Amino acid sequence: MWLKPEEVLLKNALKLWVTEKSNDYFILQRRRGYGEGSGGLTGLLVGTLDTVFDSTAKVAPFRILHQTPDSQVYWTIACGASSEEISQHWDWLQLNIMRTLSVFDSSDDITSFVQGKIRGLIAEEGKAMGQEDDPERFREAVLRFERLFGLPEREKLVTYYSCSYWKGRVPCQGWLYLSAHFLCFYSYLLGNEVKLVLSWDEISRLERTSSVLLTESIRVCVRGEDHFFSMLLRLQQTFLLMQQLADYAVRRLFDKECFSPEHPLADPLHITQRALEIHARNESFRAFFRLPAEENLLEVYESFLWVPFSHFNVLGKICVSDNYVCFASQDGTQCHVIIPMREVLSVELPDRSSRALSVCLRGKRALRFSEVRDFERLASTIQRKCGTSASPQHSISSQMPLTDDEEGVMIGQSSQTVSTEALMNVFHPHDAENLDPKMLKERMKEQSWQIHFSEYGRGSGMFCTKKTRDLIIRGVPETLRGELWMLFSGAVHDMAAHPGYYTGLLEASVGSSCVATDEIERDLHRSLPEHPAFQSDTGISALRRVLTAYAHRNPKIGYCQAMNILTSVLLLYAKEEEAFWLLVAVCERMLPDYFNRRIIGALVDQAVFEELIREHLTQLTDHMTDLSFFSSVSLSWFLTLFISVLPIESAVNVVDCFFYDGIKAILQLGLAVLDYNMDALLCCHDDAEAVTILNKFFDSVTNKDSPLPVTVQQASMATNDKSAHPRVDITDLIKEAYEKYGDIRSEEVESSRKRNKLYVIQTLEDTTKQNVLRVVAQEVKFSVSQLDDLYCLFKRQHFVSCYWSVRSPALQHHDPSLPYLDQYQLSLAQFSTLFNLLQPWGTTTTYSHSHTHSHSQAHNLARSAFSLLDENQDGLVNFKEFCFALDILYSGSFTEKLKFLFKLHLQPVSSSDSTEQAVIRKSPEKGRGKVDLQEYLKQWQEEIQKKEESIKDLPRINQSQFIQLSKTLYSLFHGDSEEESLYRAVARVTSLLLRMEEVGRRLQDASPPGTPLGPPKSPLSQPETPSSPPVISPNPPTNVPSPDAETSSPTQTYSDAADPSSSAEPSTSSPGSSPDPPSLPSPIIPPSTQDGEWSFSFEQILASLLNEPVVVSFFEQPVDMQSRLEHAQRNQLRSAQ
Repeated sequence: MWLKPEEVLLKNALKLWVTEKSNDYFILQRRRGYGEGSGGLTGLLVGTLDTVFDSTAKVAPFRILHQTPDSQVYWTIACGASSEEISQHWDWLQLNIMRTLSVFDSSDDITSFVQGKIRGLIAEEGKAMGQEDDPERFREAVLRFERLFGLPEREKLVTYYSCSYWKGRVPCQGWLYLSAHFLCFYSYLLGNEVKLVLSWDEISRLERTSSVLLTESIRVCVRGEDHFFSMLLRLQQTFLLMQQLADYAVRRLFDKECFSPEHPLADPLHITQRALEIHARNESFRAFFRLPAEENLLEVYESFLWVPFSHFNVLGKICVSDNYVCFASQDGTQCHVIIPMREVLSVELPDRSSRALSVCLRGKRALRFSEVRDFERLASTIQRKCGTSASPQHSISSQMPLTDDEEGVMIGQSSQTVSTEALMNVFHPHDAENLDPKMLKERMKEQSWQIHFSEYGRGSGMFCTKKTRDLIIRGVPETLRGELWMLFSGAVHDMAAHPGYYTGLLEASVGSSCVATDEIERDLHRSLPEHPAFQSDTGISALRRVLTAYAHRNPKIGYCQAMNILTSVLLLYAKEEEAFWLLVAVCERMLPDYFNRRIIGALVDQAVFEELIREHLTQLTDHMTDLSFFSSVSLSWFLTLFISVLPIESAVNVVDCFFYDGIKAILQLGLAVLDYNMDALLCCHDDAEAVTILNKFFDSVTNKDSPLPVTVQQASMATNDKSAHPRVDITDLIKEAYEKYGDIRSEEVESSRKRNKLYVIQTLEDTTKQNVLRVVAQEVKFSVSQLDDLYCLFKRQHFVSCYWSVRSPALQHHDPSLPYLDQYQLSLAQFSTLFNLLQPWGTTTTYSHSHTHSHSQAHNLARSAFSLLDENQDGLVNFKEFCFALDILYSGSFTEKLKFLFKLHLQPVSSSDSTEQAVIRKSPEKGRGKVDLQEYLKQWQEEIQKKEESIKDLPRINQSQFIQLSKTLYSLFHGDSEEESLYRAVARVTSLLLRMEEVGRRLQDASPPGTPLGPPKSPLSQPETPSSPPVISPNPPTNVPSPDAETSSPTQTYSDAADPSSSAEPSTSSPGSSPDPPSLPSPIIPPSTQDGEWSFSFEQILASLLNEPVVVSFFEQPVDMQSRLEHAQRNQLRSAQ
């Protein structure tokens, strides 16, 4: 066990301890009298001394000391009761600590690091029993977590670990905190504080790695910067938990996956380590056995299963869910079987001595399990669940194959329009009397499968063994293909669990019209057009129904190109309802995220494919430094399972392997294709030549055993060109793929998928960012780095508002299918928070709740800015619009800034277009299928021809709006060094404007009767820029007071102007009221102005403020944009509290 480091003097210990191992930093010692040569007088003497002086040594006869060169002080860091125990500690030090210590320059640093690491390991061992067993310790960790990182209290800490964080070449020993949305690290060692906060949704790489200094560590990459964490006591456990948290963030924030209320991860405020582990275990269970999404793993038992006709017991695990009992051998490949509870008739206990039980199934079959530790409990569980799961529908639908009468009963109840036959049986019926050699081979395949069924069962409950895979590789008979696809894909379980579901979808989707249905209609006649089945209305109608039903089932996917090709092949060999459930299995379970606008799943598998190329085809890797070529050329391989590149009679053999082995079969075949063409690819000079070689190869692939007629086959049989590529049989190619690359494990593929998904998503996000910045940079004055920081803040603001809500509506503000500029948009609440963080004036009041008035003004200003920027009134603002506002506030001239503030206080102008039309005008892609590219061109032309708004075009500001503008100015000046001078300047301008308005009214009243009425002409000049000073009327009203005549607070000025009945007498603030602003000049409202509503033009306000140098200087003084960005980055998360 690890010990708290304590000093010992080695010279006092040498008499009783013997050194077993040593190096420059550690010594492993054995107590004299223990181990070899411990008998005799020495053993008795040491035992006596231990009893009298050092009784603890009898408990731990082995220990490890830490030392530093040239030091006489040693530290005990570990002890053990046996040589094996202390050797484990010694080996851990050798692997994880020794290489690290070489980077330190001083002995004191080495000792401090070792002591800190050992203390962390002790704390880690104390915590190993879990949060539930020691809630007090975990509560202390939560308090430290909240205090150190300043995150909102709603952020849920999941767990914490002791580890080392590498900053440069020197490790920092500290604590790693893993929460629902953040990875945090804190270290304080030798006066050096290290604090790190990373968001899971920003991580692009998360993987285990090793280097010269680090034997094993966890690499976390965020925004191109690598972070390494090492010396974890349970590195694999920590890595898996980090992977689960990152995956949870991706699925919730990017994929917008909604978990059911009873799901352990439904509430982000109550995520625990146990909930994550349960979720990961359930997903692995469903993925391995291809079970419906509703199934969860309940119990696991180790046992032996007797495999019939093989005459041996297989060691493995029994996995029990609500509706299934599953068994898998230890390696997962030797044998596995799935038993639906609806198929179980009874459970017997034949031999209690061997702890055995027999599960009796329909069809006079039984499975015998032995050496089950808790066999009675397992038998009771199966019996109980069998009684609740059986139903007439399940019993009928689970029998394979069904009789013709049963088929008529099951399908006939649904709809007369649903096809009850596979299209291949309709257009190419099986001829039992045909004695063609190919048909004879086909019958031999059928006989092989019949033998397999008789030995290992048929349908649900069939044993899947190595023999099953061998039969799959040889090719599935045409008559059994649909049945076996349903079985191996798990679609049979989905269909049995949802009787009548497909019929209901068809009825619900009748007459519906959407973008998906339009795209389906466009692609119907592009689906295997050479096949007779899809040259008739029978095949086209079936294809339309299946695709429309799925689009109705899953609007998130709807319809995507390549789905039509895949579905058309499914319809050839499966009945219509079966084809639908096969499509569900492929899109939602076997090829996740493939069929959407960004095809993330296909891109992830291409990244996995590149890794396998580097590992297995090194010669090709050395020749082609850039493997992105294979990503582009192999995209159709993954999206269509090679159907689009191979003749149909060959492609179905690939689909056979895919339904049995999943994506692993496609990856293996892709490697085999490249390996087969290795020599030709190595001689290529460019990508076009390589594409030509691969296309010729696919054209040469045939299926010599295919019984399909020539009219159905797609392979070119007429070529006699001697230079043509030699024929390659698909069965031989698949065999070669399994022989050479069959050792690729499905677990490794899934792990690589998870690792690469983070990278693919962040790559797509970076592409979006670069396109947005390229557009915005042309129209603002910010630097590239500033725009990059602004975009990150804008994007994070979207996610921060979604972190702590179960189903936040803000998640819908991110739509990757929209143009780049509109993919991320902020609502009013999101915009207000970020705008107040970044606006150049008065931001300190955002977090000071004592300044209630200033905080309210900041909120009103942000709300007005949002209304001004949201031109289409859809309640959202994109990044470009947001940057336009900040660009004016930071880089605009005095006139531009004042015009922006002026427009913020004008009444909003209602749009004549409806919200839907406005959204389409802003983003024509929202109306895919209804709005063409002409709308984009028109919008682009309007933006080009749009002229800069003249100040003369601005409407006049009325009384209440002007008062609000004055309040805004006062709030902006708060905290400035010239605050009092600025207050006085605004008060003077307000008084001057009121008197100018009075003069204008008097001149208008004194005009001759024939003079046309109109708005009063300002007696001031109309300067456009600060360089043209205004000319004030030489005869101002006699009742205008001097600037210093009377004083009042700004609030009193507002009330006087807003309420004409209020007294014009000045009021002074009390001497002790410190929170009030300093005393200011107060205007006297002329009587005639009080009798009616007054208003000002922007030109009047601009001319008046230009006469106040202190105000002009305030708005024109440069603002440090970088400091504001850093301020926002520090406080963005805190503002979410």
